[in-house]
Amino acid sequence: MANEIILINVSGRDKPGLMSVLSGTLAEHGGHLLDIGQAVIHEDLALGILVEVPAERAGDLIKDTMFRANAAGSTVRISQITDADYQVWLQASGQQRFILTVLAGTQASETLHAVSTVSHNCNLNIDTVRRLTDRGAAQSAADTKLCMEMRLRGARQDILRLQEQLLEASDTWNFDFSVQEDTVFRRNRRLVAFDMDSTLITEEVMDELAKRHGVGDEVVAITRRAMAGELDFKESFRQRAARLAGMPETILAEVAQAVQLNVGAHRLLRALKHFGYKTVVLSGGFQYVGEVLQADLGIDHVYANTLEIVDGRMTGAVVGDIVDAAEKARLLAEIAAKEGVALPQTIAIGDGANDLPMLSQAGLGVAFHAKQIVRESARHAISNFGLDAVLYLIGFSDRDITEALNNASA
Repeated sequence: MANEIILINVSGRDKPGLMSVLSGTLAEHGGHLLDIGQAVIHEDLALGILVEVPAERAGDLIKDTMFRANAAGSTVRISQITDADYQVWLQASGQQRFILTVLAGTQASETLHAVSTVSHNCNLNIDTVRRLTDRGAAQSAADTKLCMEMRLRGARQDILRLQEQLLEASDTWNFDFSVQEDTVFRRNRRLVAFDMDSTLITEEVMDELAKRHGVGDEVVAITRRAMAGELDFKESFRQRAARLAGMPETILAEVAQAVQLNVGAHRLLRALKHFGYKTVVLSGGFQYVGEVLQADLGIDHVYANTLEIVDGRMTGAVVGDIVDAAEKARLLAEIAAKEGVALPQTIAIGDGANDLPMLSQAGLGVAFHAKQIVRESARHAISNFGLDAVLYLIGFSDRDITEALNNASA
């Protein structure tokens, strides 16, 4: 006689030993396990088991499973699956898989509805949902956040539609999201590159220096010309640096010591260090400031622009090549190669248009509190949360992060 395929759904209060009872019943009747999935939410169990069993033993398996599960206080629903339906399931399981990470604030229910509706409209199946934030973080407080990681299954063209529609929905419901292909590289990132000004730190250091030197308006005017496309970044940087001629080095030191990290930066860096990630600053700002941060935070590499200082004062000249958009992307590839890290294993975080080549080249490129044009061009964006939200995009939960930080403090 042919074999039968049976789907066993068990629900009810989770009790120790239930899995042992069920698996023992399957083994007793010669059941061959095809698939299994379980979730427990507030001690309520949802368990699904797909099993193949000899046809002559199927009736006894069903009877004993129902009897023993009911005796344990669980509700059981058993369905027989046709071979045609099983083949459809096998074919569907071979589809490409993606990870959708959603960061929601106080409107978590609305966010989940928006995300699930868009996923359905884009012909994508949600296979699993995992909460990354602690249970306490899901309470209705003003500063709450709820992070969910969803595994999606579907075609790549549907994923592109999903990203477009989620970007529009995220503006309405103020949530952040990331869609990544579920590959071995996604689970094995090793190098994180940061832009500095307005990404790792809150300030734009050039503006701060210009204000203190009394040339703030001139520097702003040059920046405006660069944004209008009248000057490229290198030329605009040279012109702005020239306005700082004569400024005492002590002012640069004061500004470097006074910069503020963006929310979540310290938590992110401490966790990355504990997990063994290499970190690097790739900045169109100043090497001096980057090295101060490097000493304070344990950053592995810093590549930025060096201002010439003679007799304790800036000359207005720039030493060496200027780090612009192309140079950031080149440095990311170079550092990754030196560290023995493949580019798909890298993460880059930035806020400006000059970060886009670096973001697009990295395995995970994150636009952080960026202007709309950058947010739309980058594949991943964080606009409503701190820098430490990057840890969720990597796949870490609050429990993972807390354990790392506690161990780092020990």
